[in-house]
Amino acid sequence: MDSQLIAKAKEIHKNVITLDTHCDINIKNFTDSINYTQDLSSQITLPKMKKGGLDVAWFIVYTGQDSLTPAEYEKAYEIAMSKFEAIHKLTENIAPDQIELALTSDDVRRIHKKGKKVAMIGIENGYPVGTDIKNVKKFHDLGARYMSLSHNGHSQLCDSNTGEADGIWLHNGLSDLGKEVIIEMNKTGIMIDVSHPSKESMRQMIQLTKAPIIASHSSARALCDHSRNLDDEQLQWLKENEGVVQTVAFTSYLNTEKFEKRVVKEVEIGKQIADSMGVTWLEREEVMKLTTEEKEKYYDFLGTMAAIRRTKVKKMDNLPPAVDIVDFVNHIDYMVDKIGIDHVGISSDFDGGGGIEGWSDASETFNVTLELVKRGYTEQQIEKLWSGNLLRVLDQVQKVAKELQKEG
Repeated sequence: MDSQLIAKAKEIHKNVITLDTHCDINIKNFTDSINYTQDLSSQITLPKMKKGGLDVAWFIVYTGQDSLTPAEYEKAYEIAMSKFEAIHKLTENIAPDQIELALTSDDVRRIHKKGKKVAMIGIENGYPVGTDIKNVKKFHDLGARYMSLSHNGHSQLCDSNTGEADGIWLHNGLSDLGKEVIIEMNKTGIMIDVSHPSKESMRQMIQLTKAPIIASHSSARALCDHSRNLDDEQLQWLKENEGVVQTVAFTSYLNTEKFEKRVVKEVEIGKQIADSMGVTWLEREEVMKLTTEEKEKYYDFLGTMAAIRRTKVKKMDNLPPAVDIVDFVNHIDYMVDKIGIDHVGISSDFDGGGGIEGWSDASETFNVTLELVKRGYTEQQIEKLWSGNLLRVLDQVQKVAKELQKEG
């Protein structure tokens, strides 16, 4: 490869603030003895961020979907709080010299200038809000700056994209409580994330919101027909709303054909690892039937298994080609072409199933910039994709919140 091109990409990578809107966490990696200052097998750690030049990681307060009952809401709330605590522990006790929590775009720039890494917080699934609207402000005050209203399965707030599979909907979009939550998010300054909700939920959110929205980790449905991706109509809504879609490095949302050929082999390897760990391998439908605690435990196993599998796969020949950085940037190209450079961003979904060949963990972040440079993107455009667009939306959301608070 052209050494001038690499040098140019390195210069740009150093100059821009690189921001990834979706990194899942496991609270077991946020203790005094095991934490992100060490190079753990997880896809995101401080050493990996430093090596790859990833500046900002949005750590995710995720809770799986369970039944819509007060007891389950309470459990989900406790899981959410434990994740908030873990992130605060990392930035306040474990490694305050290396990483700081940002609440605004000014914070991001200030912390970055000091040479530290930046942590931000997003909520995946509004399920732990329960039926208490006051939790929205509580989560905001703990640092949450975006929230999706559902995950895999309909929540008490809105329908999920998963309803497409069976055509069964709970609210036909947003529930009445979900509508209240959207209004409250506008008022407190939390970005609305449409990455897991259904298309109809998204349509209603855009009708209701007074601020731009984001899709924190989704790609283009025109290139890969998955219900987690946004179709051309949804992309157009997002553009008109002045929002941003954070293209996600998730194999099955990028290239169906390559993914399907490769996944057969990867599942075989996964099953062997599960067997050696004494864990029963579950299909997706079986996972969905687990309780909140059982799901957490199984996702724990999947994280460990995936790390072992990544190492194994790197040493294997004769596997079908993997979904890679070229497939990923194809989605960026498509969406930039469709809705413009101001409405597209970047996310990994690391430690939540994300990662592709070439950007398999945070240490390989530079490869994304390199591929963008190869395709002729300028430094200004790359800055927008990596962080400028997302931070602009955050600014707008916070401005709207201030105005709404003034109105009382």
